[in-house]
Amino acid sequence: MYLFTCLPVYLSTCLPVYLFTCLLSTCLPESLFPRPLGIIPSMRSAVIIYNPAAGRFSVKPFIQSVVKTLESNGWKADAAETKSGEHTVQLARQASVEKKEAVFAVGGDGTIGNVVNGLIDSDTALGVLPAGTANVWSIELGLRAFTWANPWTLKRNASLLANAPCHAIDVGVCNDVSFMMWAGIGLDALTIHAIEPRIRFEKFFAFPEFTAQTLMQAAQWRGINLRLWADDVEVQGQYIVAVATNIRHYLGGLSKLSPDAYLNDGLLDMWLFSGSHLGDALRHAYDMMTGKHINSNAARKIAFKSLRVEADSPFLIQTDGEPRGSAQKVKIAVKRGALKMLMPPRGMGLLKPS
Repeated sequence: MYLFTCLPVYLSTCLPVYLFTCLLSTCLPESLFPRPLGIIPSMRSAVIIYNPAAGRFSVKPFIQSVVKTLESNGWKADAAETKSGEHTVQLARQASVEKKEAVFAVGGDGTIGNVVNGLIDSDTALGVLPAGTANVWSIELGLRAFTWANPWTLKRNASLLANAPCHAIDVGVCNDVSFMMWAGIGLDALTIHAIEPRIRFEKFFAFPEFTAQTLMQAAQWRGINLRLWADDVEVQGQYIVAVATNIRHYLGGLSKLSPDAYLNDGLLDMWLFSGSHLGDALRHAYDMMTGKHINSNAARKIAFKSLRVEADSPFLIQTDGEPRGSAQKVKIAVKRGALKMLMPPRGMGLLKPS
C-alpha cells in the first residue's frame, strides 16, 4: 500500500525532472569539464561497463557523454551494458584478456564488486563511476555519485579519472569470490539475501526498506556460534555479525567501521559483534554509527591475512552487498596488490605510505 501511495508522487515529480536532466547533461559542453593538466598518452583503450538497472534512475541515457569525455582525454572507449552479475564478470574478464588499459565501471557497489571479480590479477585498471543506490565505495573514494539531480557527476568523475594515477590495491577473497569492501556472515547477510535483487521502484525507499528488513531479521535472529582461525589467533563465540572488511566504511556509509584501514597494507580486518537478540543488534548498530564499537567489550577486531570460519550448520554469506549463497565453512584471505585502480585525489589517503 505504501508503494502504491508513493507512485503518483514519483510520476508527477521525480520522472519529469529525470527526463529534463537527461537532456541537459547530454547538451552540456565539454568545456565545463576541463581535463587535468599533464601529458596525455594517445588512444588508451578502455571499456565502460554499465548496469542499466543500478540506482534509482537508469544511467543508460548518460553513457554516451562518458564516452565523449574519455575520448576528449585521449581514450578510445567502448560501452557495454550488463545483463546480470555473471555477465558483468564476463565483460570485465574479456576486457582484461583483450589487454584493455582500463574498465570504467558504472553502477552500484554490487556492479563494482562483480567487475573486480573479472579484473583481479590482471593488468587492466579499474575506474569507478558510482551510479548505484548506497554507493559506499564512492563515499570511501570521495567521489560524488550519479543522481537524477546531479547527472553531470558522471562526466566530472570520468574527467577526473581519465588521467588519475594507477595504484595496486588489495582484494579480499571469500571462498573463491573476490570482494573490494566486505565479506559478511550473520545479520547483514540475512538482510541482503532477503531484499536482493530489488526492482527500481523499491530503491527509492532503500534506507527504510533495509532498516525494516534488518529489524525483522534481528527480531528472529539468535546469532550463530562460530569458530575462527585468523593467522595465529583462534576465537570462538556467539555472534550477531561477523564481517571482514577491506575498507573503512560500513552500514551504507553511515559507520566508519575500520577508521585506520588501508587499501594496500596486505591486511583485512575481521569484526566480531557478539550477542543473541534484537537488543544486542540495536546496541551494535548504535555503537558503529557513533564510533563507540572501537572500545566496546562486545566487539572485537582481528587484523589478518588468512582466516578460516566454521559453524555447526550452514550460514548465509554476502560480499560487497551481494548475496553469495551459504556454506558451513568459509576461507577468507587477502590478495595483496591484486587489483590496479585509477585513484581519484580524495582516495589517495586510503593508501598507506611506503
